[in-house]
Amino acid sequence: MQIAFDDYVFDTDLRELRQGQKVIAAEPQVFDLLLYLIENRDRVVSKDDLIASVWRGRIVSDSTLDSRINAARRAIGDSGQAQRLIRTFARKGFRFVGEVKQGHATQEATGRLPGFAYKQEISFCRSADKINIAYAEVGNGPPLVKAANWLTHLEHDWESPVWSPLLQRLAEKNRLIRYDSRGNGLSDRVAPEISFDGFVQDFEAVVEAVKVPRFAILGISQGAAIAIAFAVRHPERVTKLVLYGGYAQGRNRRGSTAEADKARVFLSLLHHGWGDEQSAFMRAFSSVFLPNGSPEQIKWFADLQRITTTAENAARIRNACDEIDVLHLLPKVKVPTLVLHARHDNVVPLEQGRSLAASIPDARFVTLESDNHVLLAGEPAWEKFFLEVEAFLAE
Repeated sequence: MQIAFDDYVFDTDLRELRQGQKVIAAEPQVFDLLLYLIENRDRVVSKDDLIASVWRGRIVSDSTLDSRINAARRAIGDSGQAQRLIRTFARKGFRFVGEVKQGHATQEATGRLPGFAYKQEISFCRSADKINIAYAEVGNGPPLVKAANWLTHLEHDWESPVWSPLLQRLAEKNRLIRYDSRGNGLSDRVAPEISFDGFVQDFEAVVEAVKVPRFAILGISQGAAIAIAFAVRHPERVTKLVLYGGYAQGRNRRGSTAEADKARVFLSLLHHGWGDEQSAFMRAFSSVFLPNGSPEQIKWFADLQRITTTAENAARIRNACDEIDVLHLLPKVKVPTLVLHARHDNVVPLEQGRSLAASIPDARFVTLESDNHVLLAGEPAWEKFFLEVEAFLAE
């Protein structure tokens, strides 16, 4: 759905705020605050209403709330005393007073084809150890293969407010190829072996099935290690590596008691709250993976857990990720590599990204100003990520 006001367009499906063709950087909470004000424009919204809906009842100071209101006003050019769009009512709250028109996305407004989100094609192939792997293709242009991360579901992710903006943006300029690794998504849920070697076999099966001789690889989180392993084994097949939020060593391989303890606590919580939006696990999961996520995005993550795999499989996959160690492979990478990492990533610390870039010959390192392990559309780091990635892939 698109909401038009003044000379802005608010796209709720893509979670984008645009002024003409320009995407306005807005933090997730600012986006949610604006959306709540617009949807409730027929009344004055109190501070308590905003805290309950945008912050989900968490304790928020008046100064924090005022700073978010001011950020929302700046995003839509409503700063100063005019209050053309967001009006303050003393001791009562706020109201969005701009004229609003609603409708569905068009190619002219978004630069995307109508129905673009439903054009991916899903197929199946078999790994060397006879596991059925689901993969999807969408878009035109140079091939870009995304290595699987924990967890994925080809259909759910394509519609998710968390993953869909990222995937669709990538598919605009590339033939995007991605897949569900063994044990989750549309791939075989029953897999005798869930290990890093198995993950690499899944990747190899997909690139053989799509019959692309050379391609770039995007590795996110543990997908970075899969990308590295394949690039070292088959340098003639890989044009470039893009690694975001990645690591060479899983938590159990970093020689840190604290990291190993985090791995154990995470697995313990997982078994008791998998897919439960109200569980202690989900609260911990969202606060670490998506500290700036909206209620809608957190709900989609809980739904993803429920439909993607069982708690038992999720724990097996997570444990395999904690045992990853490709540190010895980093100096052997011979393809151009771009490493990006969020400065305040609580899942994979920044030093893990720095280590990747320092150990891969001639790798370029970019720090993104974000708290999120999964980048969200609208946050300031979003556009920087794509500027860097698109320029790198076009070189």
